[in-house]
Order: sequence, then C-alpha cells, then structure tokens
Amino acid sequence: MKTKILMILCVLFSTLWLSAQKPWTLQQCVDTALANNRNVKQQSLTKQNKEIEYEQARNNLLPNLNAGIGQNFGFGRVVGNNNTYTSGTASSQSTNFSISGGVTLYNGFKLRNTIQAKKAEMNASEADLLKIKSDITTSVAAGFLQILLNKELLQIATDQLELTKTKIEQRKGLVAAGKMAEGEMYDLLAQESKEELTKLQAQNTLNLSLLDLAQFLELDHFENLDIVTPDNLSETDLRLLSADEVFQSAMTHRPEIKSAEYHLKSSEYNVLISKADYYPSLALSTSLGSGYYNDNSVNPVTNTKYDYGSFGTQISDKINAGISLNLSIPIFNKYAIRNNVRSAELGVKSSKISMDNARLELKKSIQQAYYNALSAKSRWDAALKSETASREAYRFTNQKFEAGRATLYELYQAKSNLTQVLSEQAQAKYEYFFRIKLLELLK
Repeated sequence: MKTKILMILCVLFSTLWLSAQKPWTLQQCVDTALANNRNVKQQSLTKQNKEIEYEQARNNLLPNLNAGIGQNFGFGRVVGNNNTYTSGTASSQSTNFSISGGVTLYNGFKLRNTIQAKKAEMNASEADLLKIKSDITTSVAAGFLQILLNKELLQIATDQLELTKTKIEQRKGLVAAGKMAEGEMYDLLAQESKEELTKLQAQNTLNLSLLDLAQFLELDHFENLDIVTPDNLSETDLRLLSADEVFQSAMTHRPEIKSAEYHLKSSEYNVLISKADYYPSLALSTSLGSGYYNDNSVNPVTNTKYDYGSFGTQISDKINAGISLNLSIPIFNKYAIRNNVRSAELGVKSSKISMDNARLELKKSIQQAYYNALSAKSRWDAALKSETASREAYRFTNQKFEAGRATLYELYQAKSNLTQVLSEQAQAKYEYFFRIKLLELLK
C-alpha cells in the first residue's frame, strides 16, 4: 500500500512539475543541449587529455630523480664482502641504498619541438570542441524555428476551420428558414471534416517537432514543452550579410579553420621531432649510493666469524657518488629515422589538404546559406503579394456566394488558395530567418 501511495505521489508531482514548466527560450534550449550532449562531453575529455599531454611535454624538460632500496639473501657458497667465495655452507644478507638523477642536455631540440606540437594539438582539440558546440547551436536553432513554423501552420489550419464552422452556423439558420437547400449543408460539413483532419495533421507535425527538440536536448518529457517566440523575428531586425563578408570573417574566427591550422602546425613540428633523431644526444646523470653486508662465514685462520662492521658504520663507510655525461651518436638504424621523417612530411601534406578542404567546405556552406536566404526572401515577398491578392479573391468570392452568384466549390477553391499561400508564406519566412541566423553563426 505504501508503495502504491508513493507511486501515485510521484506521478502527481511529476504532472504538476510538467504543468508548471515555463516556455523555453532559444538560449535556454542551446544551453541545455550543450550541457547534455554526449559529443560535447566526449570532446571535453579529449581536450583535457591533450592538456595533460602538453603539461607532460613541458615537464619532460625537468631532471628526473629516483631512489632505490634492495635487500638480498644468499645461501650455500656465497660471495663474501671481499668478492671471494666462502668455504663450506654459509648464508649472507646485504642491503643497498641508491638515489640517481639525470637530465637531457641536448637531443636536437626534440623536447622543445614536442612541447610546441602538443600545444598545437591542445589548441586544435579546443577548436574541435567549439566546432561541435557551433553545430549543436545551429541544430537547435533549426529545430526551434521548425517548431515556430509548425505552430504557425497549426494556427492557419485552426483559423480556416473556425471560418468554416462560422459559415456552418450561418447556414443552419438559412436552412431552418427554408432559404437554403439542406444538401449544401452536407458540403459544408464535409469541408469541416477535411479541415479538422488538416488541423489534426498540423498538430501531429508540431508534436513531432517538439519531440525532436526534446530528444536533442535529452529531456525525459516533452508533453508540456513549449517555446517562446523571439522578439527579433521581424524583417526589420534582420540583416542579410553578403557571402564575401561572412567568408572573410569566418576565415579568422571559425573553429574548423582554427583546428585545421593547429593540426598543420602540429604536423610541421612532428617533422622537426623526427629529424632530431639524426643528431647526437647528450645527457647528464648522477648517482649516490651505499650498502650493508653480513654473513655467517668463519675465518679459517682465527676460527671466528668475520666482523664486517655495524650497519651504521658500513652505510657511512660505503657511501659512493658519481656523475657522468653520456653522448649517443646515431650511425645506422635500419633507415628508421629516414622513414619516420618521410612519414611526418606526408602528414604535413595531408594536413594542408585538410585545411584546403575545410576552407572549401566553409565557403560552400556560406554561399549555399546566402543564396538560400535570397531565394527564401524572394519567395516570402512573392507570398506576401499573393496573400493580398488571395484574401481579396476570397472576399470577393464570398460576397458572390452570399449573393448566390458563386458556387460552394468556387468558395472552397478561393479559400484553399488562400490557405496554400499562407502556408507558403510561413515556410519562406522561417527559412529566411534560419538562413540569416546561419550566416551570423558562420561568421
């Protein structure tokens, strides 16, 4: 019983929460999508990994320092402290302490170039993250405007249905007064059923677009999801940027261009890193150590156990230190260095091609958005003119119908033409809005 009560309360609170949801603004949709999107999260992890690699590349300039402790046990004929085998059966133990460090003095600037390569990779990863966020923003804006369009189409279908219902109510009085044939009512009722179906289809289309947006935002519920119509969707608030203007700005700001540039830099540094193996490398190393030794062997002369000294005495007496310079000169390495250089040079060529492709794809996207905007604007202007003519045609046909000089079919045709023009106008308007916003994002 308690479980059932808890389930009912959860459903009740969930319903109340959904009903209390406020309409979403475009910025809220974008922020939610960026926070929930898995590609953003994955690329953020990649970016963090590149930051760690860059940090480690810088840390590789530092010297290393290591300490070691060893404990050894020997049985049988063991090597004594004087480096001779003991006679008979004996056991020994020894303890060694050491600390060592080293630093690379020169290796053909390999470490320095590695730092620059890792820095370029880190910056490229950050640019890739910005590109993903930009794509998500574009997708959210497209889905947002699609919902606005579907809401307007639903409103058009609703208005047309209400107009038909009003006409039916008017005709009922005429039929009751015997001034109109009852058969014409069936035509009106058939038209009402057709328009109700159109409204239902428009509502379903709107629900699907809301579902698409909710799924993109990764929301659990969308039944009460609604959006706020932006205030800057009037034609006076929009400015069509030229394709050249957008492209020139995009070449210095767009993340995909930045990413391609950073990848090219990284591949160029990789060539220098590979060539560094042709040069000698010089390293400095130092060490400090001591040890302790003891066994149970017997001195055959004195017939007494050897005395090697106490632990502290041996540690103090056996302290040893050393410093060394190590020069490594490459002579022949089965052409590995040469082939590594050749592969790195191919990587540079590949990065240049990728950069050219990024520029070309960006230019194509900008040009397509620009000319699609021009086309949408032309269709919108034409639809506005057609709306005026269609409304006048419908008004004139309705007057003729009321006067008995036009058939019901002619009235339906005029009304259908007006509905079609209103739909085309809405589609052209929102496509124009989207292309304008896309150009702004691409800039």
